Amino acid sequence: MAADFLQLDVRQAPPGQLSQWLATRLRDAIADGRLPVGVRLPPSRVLAAELGLSRGVVTEAYRRLGEDGHVAGRGRAGTVVVAAPVGVTTAPGPATATPATGTNAAAARTTTPAGATAAPGQRRYEFPGAGELFVPGEPGAGVYDALRAAPARIDLSPGLPDLASFPRAAWLRAERAVLASLPASALGYGDPRGTPELRRAVADWLARNRGVRAHPAELLIVSGTAQALGLVARVLRADGVTELAVEDPGSLGARQHLRAGGLATPPVPVDAEGVRVDALDATGARAVLVTPAHQFPMGVVLGGERRRALMRWAAERDGLVVEDDYDAEHRYDRPPVPALRAMLPDRVIYAGSVSKLLAPALRIGWVLAPPKYRDALVDAKRFMDLGSAALPQLVLARLMGTGALERHLRLLRGRHRQRRDAMIAAIGRHLPGAVVHGAAAGLHLTVTFPPRGGGSGTAPGPGTVPGPAAPGSAHPESAGPVDTRLAAAALARGVKTHPLSWHAQLPCPPGLVMGYAAGGPGTVADGVRIIGGAIGRPPGGR
Repeated sequence: MAADFLQLDVRQAPPGQLSQWLATRLRDAIADGRLPVGVRLPPSRVLAAELGLSRGVVTEAYRRLGEDGHVAGRGRAGTVVVAAPVGVTTAPGPATATPATGTNAAAARTTTPAGATAAPGQRRYEFPGAGELFVPGEPGAGVYDALRAAPARIDLSPGLPDLASFPRAAWLRAERAVLASLPASALGYGDPRGTPELRRAVADWLARNRGVRAHPAELLIVSGTAQALGLVARVLRADGVTELAVEDPGSLGARQHLRAGGLATPPVPVDAEGVRVDALDATGARAVLVTPAHQFPMGVVLGGERRRALMRWAAERDGLVVEDDYDAEHRYDRPPVPALRAMLPDRVIYAGSVSKLLAPALRIGWVLAPPKYRDALVDAKRFMDLGSAALPQLVLARLMGTGALERHLRLLRGRHRQRRDAMIAAIGRHLPGAVVHGAAAGLHLTVTFPPRGGGSGTAPGPGTVPGPAAPGSAHPESAGPVDTRLAAAALARGVKTHPLSWHAQLPCPPGLVMGYAAGGPGTVADGVRIIGGAIGRPPGGR
């Protein structure tokens, strides 16, 4: 039977997959605006009757959409659309600058990457400058803005948290409590280091969760890790430091911020134990940026012997370690890893934020620096913006102090584990031969494609970066896809992800970095399926 609602026709449903078919059709309608945020879905009994289905089929479809964060039950108000799939936007207008290059050269046309033709009957996702987004070589400064603006049905971008799970009710309660007791004087210009309340709360949080002991006066509240890196770059430049070595592969975004601050970023290779300290020593750099708890993007943990080697390097070379603790709270299959700052406080600048725990839009992070750099960082923050906004700091401090943030973290861990497991299972089905890295923690997985003949039985284990190749290209003896072309083909089919080559300066195998936090298990699995279809062949064959 068919229904007027969205012109649904049960005859199009695959046998035995009625709930999945209905959930997919509804999700598509939310994505393309036919079911905008705020609209009420038909009662399950009514829609079931129109389609000639059992009510259980409809309620199961609604449940799946609820797990994805797209709809919510509102009692007598029914089931209401509350969020569109992350990243679904209208295409930029003709005056939009070319995202990856910052010019208007490609803005007047709509392009599609070579080889990215959608399958018959499949929706095409196009936007101006698509052809320039995924190209071999170093991406331009605007590449992240371009990818966020690109329309897509499923967003598997790494680093994107579960925005639909933001604790709105708890935040509102905390905000009301803060405003009810806030003196008028607190609305004026404040301490550039941040509010005393949040610095105390962060000090307690770090002691409980990261093994870091710090006095609140030592903490500097910043507008996220991005600003922290910019401030560090400014202070190091003033101290005569011209290079800050980075892990490789390592975060493209971090590299861009450091370069914008005037620092060179010599690459240091990463292996199964983390950053190679011997290679770091060979660069001659006096400072290094590391992600020891969950290396981005390969997901390895800095091993005990490697940590001791890094500490020796810092002591012998008068070196500085910048520790980006970007998602250490999100772990599933391993015990917590202590922060480097807890082991070497006089040689480590520690940076963290709530961007992966709550939302990037809050723009709240913190820096804990050795005495040598502490005052200089406060001065840099003062002359940049006089200090971060106070009201969000006070609300966050209350969430931390009441235990609401830790309750939220426990909730997220369960959801993220399910989504991670769904992605791993889908990779096994749709990306045969791909090697999964970094599954024990974090909000993303990295997959690499092995050399020819190196199926899953002979491929290197998680945390191992296979041998040399041009960044993101196939190995000389490999038939793996060029990862920028694969990412472009996936985007043309409505799925966002990062090519591994974006995050590499040294030769690396082709791969993809895929986030799983932002969508439900069904959405995550569907995204991997679409990527598998974009390859069009097993990764080990031409």
